[in-house]
Amino acid sequence: MDILNIFLTDSFWAASLRIASPLIFGVLGALLCERAGVLNLGIEGIFVVGAMTGWMAVWMGAGLWTGVLVAALSGALFGLFHAILTVPLGLSQHVSGLGITLFATSLASFTYRTALPQVSSPPRIEPFRALDIPVLSELPFLGPVLFQQTALTWLALLMVGVVWWVMDRTALGVAIKAVGDSPDAVNAQGLSVMKLRIGAVVAGSALMALGGAFLTMSAFDAFFFGMVNGRGWICIALVIFASWRPGKALLGALLFGMFDALQVRLQTEAGALVPGQVFLMMPYILSIIALVVVARKAEYPRALLVPWRKGQR
Repeated sequence: MDILNIFLTDSFWAASLRIASPLIFGVLGALLCERAGVLNLGIEGIFVVGAMTGWMAVWMGAGLWTGVLVAALSGALFGLFHAILTVPLGLSQHVSGLGITLFATSLASFTYRTALPQVSSPPRIEPFRALDIPVLSELPFLGPVLFQQTALTWLALLMVGVVWWVMDRTALGVAIKAVGDSPDAVNAQGLSVMKLRIGAVVAGSALMALGGAFLTMSAFDAFFFGMVNGRGWICIALVIFASWRPGKALLGALLFGMFDALQVRLQTEAGALVPGQVFLMMPYILSIIALVVVARKAEYPRALLVPWRKGQR
């Protein structure tokens, strides 16, 4: 099969959207945080916590949507921790974010080992199944690509529209963007810079955790260490690629998903001729190239990484 034929198959594009789904949640969450002026490098650990708590809630008997809610709440809790350290206390956003990642990852490991001390392989759950929408799922090409995905993929696509609407069509969105560009101006209007930033980080972190929940409750049916595999860091890069815009964030996530789906198929076709590591590197290399091309023109929030205290210039 040549590359052109790969791009013409509906299974390739269905896989691309499926691979992109957790990245969509993550990049939207990072976008919210950074639009408010706070870099959240805790995203990798929040992904892990979302994956573990959502899966564990379902394994303990909760419904799938309850597991999704548990994952979102766990992400929001770590987001609140990060927000308190970086917004009112004004600590380094880099150091705090990396600390959150280490703490969240270690806590997930500790919780898993404590709850399942004698388990050699992760217990399985019944994950979200692909929706089989009558008539629509039978459409040529579009049916398998769009209408045979799981509910969490549709939730990810829905959240793109919600975040776009909030950021571009509501007063709250204008305030969030303003607090990431000029917090003094926001304060002069009588709005709370602290509340806006903390709220954005908490909401963004909840979205990040949903990316982790997708992995254990939709892509797979169990939790295992290493499954996040750097997706959080990819989301940080994709925010820059997207120029902090939800529509372009979706495009960036789909682009990475396409690269990843492509390397799997190329590895199958030419695995005997080319080392597998070359194909595994490909989506990351192509993403770096795309990022370099786009990042030069990106207009980042002017108050990103800049601590703010009332009355201090």
